[in-house]
Amino acid sequence: MSRIMAFDYGTKRIGIAVTDPLQLIATGLDTVHPQDILAYLSKYLQTEAVECFVVGEPKRMDGSASQVEPHIKGFIGLLKKNFPSIPAERMDERFTSKMASASIAQSGLNKMDRQNKERIDIVSATIILQSYLEKKAQGF
Repeated sequence: MSRIMAFDYGTKRIGIAVTDPLQLIATGLDTVHPQDILAYLSKYLQTEAVECFVVGEPKRMDGSASQVEPHIKGFIGLLKKNFPSIPAERMDERFTSKMASASIAQSGLNKMDRQNKERIDIVSATIILQSYLEKKAQGF
């Protein structure tokens, strides 16, 4: 089987998570600057098969799109253009950054490591991917 890759898109950093080849476990992979993401993915895809991209969909409490949504749509356009054989799906990412921060706070890391924004982005991508896997298992 192929992996599933998820992204927590931000204009400064993109958090990335992937599943194992059996698509059972979501694991944080890396953070990449948006301008470097295509080169990163091209290199990654040379050695690993990915069957689906999952891109976080940030929404406001009322369900409307967040202000970063135009950037995310541009990112999805780049994914589709450069990797047309890999479909891109969306997953609601409300509260993932707060859940990531809470998870990191409970991990026992020191304060400096807990406040590392790259770590938060990776954990957020992992939460997005785990939520996607759970939804997929329920046959959404």
